[in-house]
Amino acid sequence: MLKNLKITLYVLVLFFAVFFISACASIQLGPRMEPFKETVLEGEGSEKLLLINLQGLINNQKDHAFTGATTALGMVEEVREILSKAEKDQDIKALLIKMNSPGGTVTSSDIIFHELVTYKKKHGIPVYIHIMDIAASGGYYIALAGDQIFAHPTSLVGSIGVIALKLNLKNLMDKVGVDWEVVKSGDKKDFMSPFRSLTDEERKLFQNTIDHFHARFVNIISENRTKLNLEEVRALADGRIFTSKQAINLNLIDGIGYISDTVKAIKLKLKIPDLKLITYHRQGDYKSNLYSISPQSPTFNMINVNLGLDKGELSPHFLYLWMP
Repeated sequence: MLKNLKITLYVLVLFFAVFFISACASIQLGPRMEPFKETVLEGEGSEKLLLINLQGLINNQKDHAFTGATTALGMVEEVREILSKAEKDQDIKALLIKMNSPGGTVTSSDIIFHELVTYKKKHGIPVYIHIMDIAASGGYYIALAGDQIFAHPTSLVGSIGVIALKLNLKNLMDKVGVDWEVVKSGDKKDFMSPFRSLTDEERKLFQNTIDHFHARFVNIISENRTKLNLEEVRALADGRIFTSKQAINLNLIDGIGYISDTVKAIKLKLKIPDLKLITYHRQGDYKSNLYSISPQSPTFNMINVNLGLDKGELSPHFLYLWMP
């Protein structure tokens, strides 16, 4: 009798254990990303102006909860999702990019610029830029996709140029008695390794890459800011930052004012006085007016601070970034 009772108890415990594990497997731990939903910020007309927030460092790094669940997309991926949704809405007559960024990676900046230019050419609608605190380096690079660029009276604009940081751990490793052994097929296979210094030849190669990306930036400005010729752009492209007043005098932007002034200017330009201002947001991301901001973009870490020595983080990154 006692033996049968124990067997029954074991079976029940096993049953509930299996049930519990199955239930846990079906429950998502951490927040779930919802698709974008449209929110009306102002206006009652049928035709729409889509406000897109570009805030923070420009990269395509996702943000994750401690469970590993994605809580925020990288900026490139999010812009692509927004534009894909906008393509299905024939009532959208213009895009307004609210820019607030010191820049980011060369490639992410270039992709977002390309996506915006492609979108406006494909759909024949204008893109307007309004700079808030800052549009530096990669932020300004993206702004060049705009038909017109406006800035807040206290905005900072510019920092045209490229920067790359190479971590050099050689002296530290020598002090702690750690050696990094490498077997390679060519003498430059570990070019830019953080575990040794650059040779003079490698430094020149590194500079050539920087110069290539810099020349691309300069050409993009010259092609899209028609009041500036190539030589004038080169004279400005030394990394300097400009106030909005300086920027408009140098033909880097087209107007100065508050974002509400930019919205009014767009309505006049499009001749749609009752233009409806909308934005896209995810559930839980509160959007009530022009100054509402998106959740902070994932940060860009040059060094893995947990000392896990993630090689991907220790590798150099080429950046269109203002780094004062």
